[in-house]
Amino acid sequence: MDLGLRGRTAVVAAATSGIGLAVAHRLAAEGATVSICGRDPDRLNDAVRLLRERTHGVVHGVALDVTDHDAVRRWVEEVAGAYGGPHVVVANAGSPPEGGAERFDVADYRAALELNLLSAVTLTRAALPHMRSAGYGRILFVTSLAARQPIPGLALSNTVRPAVLGYAKSLVQELAEAGEGAVTVNVIAPGMTRTPTLEAWAEQLDGGLAGLSADIPIGRLAEPEEIGAAAAYLASAPAGSVTGVVLPVDGGAGRSLL
Repeated sequence: MDLGLRGRTAVVAAATSGIGLAVAHRLAAEGATVSICGRDPDRLNDAVRLLRERTHGVVHGVALDVTDHDAVRRWVEEVAGAYGGPHVVVANAGSPPEGGAERFDVADYRAALELNLLSAVTLTRAALPHMRSAGYGRILFVTSLAARQPIPGLALSNTVRPAVLGYAKSLVQELAEAGEGAVTVNVIAPGMTRTPTLEAWAEQLDGGLAGLSADIPIGRLAEPEEIGAAAAYLASAPAGSVTGVVLPVDGGAGRSLL
């Protein structure tokens, strides 16, 4: 299937490893010009080099922290000036610390909001004017299973991930009321995924990765490439009527009816 991404420009946040890198890889492989960001300049350079070698595409990188709102806005303007667009935005960030609800104080909750919600708001607001000008936009928010149902021991994620859904659903309605149906908004909610972060965490647990897979109906972790494939479809021209969707990629681990 031709996804219609050749000639489009995508920005993918927090894409030096794991899910973000897999999404960037798939978009570049489909012919999109891709710009990624990450906090560590060395890891960023390695990721850009890897993406260029594997996709032979146009790949650009900027070292920044997604909670630095001015830096995020400058990134988007730099990409727009150099490559056009952006036509596709993938708002992604790391996970907040683990722990129960009473472990954290207000400052911790505020930091989690900055990381997982407000960074996405800033990136979206920076990109929307360019999408409107282009008459094409795909906004993708990468959250987690915690956006759909609470996960024990992840109180910060359980609090802030659903807020991203509220923002996404609000955007869908407002864009529709403004007659801007060419800009779609969707959420990807991965479950347990075989990323370097998860593998490091699993080493501390009884049963390791196998133990984490025990409650997943398909019997295994998701692979980052599977998240990348889902993102590429939602970013595509054929997905123009898909908006307001919360797409779980969790092997059936979600127990919610909706």
